[in-house]
Amino acid sequence: MLIRRRRAVAAVTLSALAVLALGACESGSGSASPKPTAAAGTGGVVVPGKPGEPARRVSPEEAASLLPDERPNGADFRYVQMMVVHHRQALTMTSLAPTRAGSSQVRKVAERIAAAQQPEIGAMEGWLESNGGPRDQGAHDHHTMPGMATEAQLAELRAAKGAAFDELFLKLMVTHHEGAVTMAAEVLAQGNNVLVEEMANDVIAQQTAEINRMRSL
Repeated sequence: MLIRRRRAVAAVTLSALAVLALGACESGSGSASPKPTAAAGTGGVVVPGKPGEPARRVSPEEAASLLPDERPNGADFRYVQMMVVHHRQALTMTSLAPTRAGSSQVRKVAERIAAAQQPEIGAMEGWLESNGGPRDQGAHDHHTMPGMATEAQLAELRAAKGAAFDELFLKLMVTHHEGAVTMAAEVLAQGNNVLVEEMANDVIAQQTAEINRMRSL
């Protein structure tokens, strides 16, 4: 369930700008090869029109202004901040598996989850730093995050061992992953930043696959 935002204008504009730059380089080098269409005439950028409409020529500055505004909004900040906390709880649960799991399959699942989510935490923290740091967008209310295990459930997991641990771990982790998928789908509908969109799509793809894997055990 990957959701892609509207980027047709951006893709066309960037392609046209690239063609314009190529034409300028060829002109400056004295090459006898013909200039690309987008660089001919006035030196503007040709932007294809909508279906049924003719293409139009615009200046490079106007072409750049056609790029979509992908500055992060409140939904982007809220999602990243909440997902860092969400992932950290997953790491708390997976850290118990090496000494408490009875099944080697459960231990391997826990290893895969930890190996995937630790780098994702680093990427999300890096995104926050690059965008001015955490912001108060309601992300502090961790109890409302879908899929989060309660303190009582975590205590029960810490006390369990063998088959009892395996059963509870899989139950809690499936619920945890389902919550992460829900959060990712919400930011895809409400957010505005392309990097957050890519992270959310990765969460949906990876954690949906892991849910199916855990349910098969």
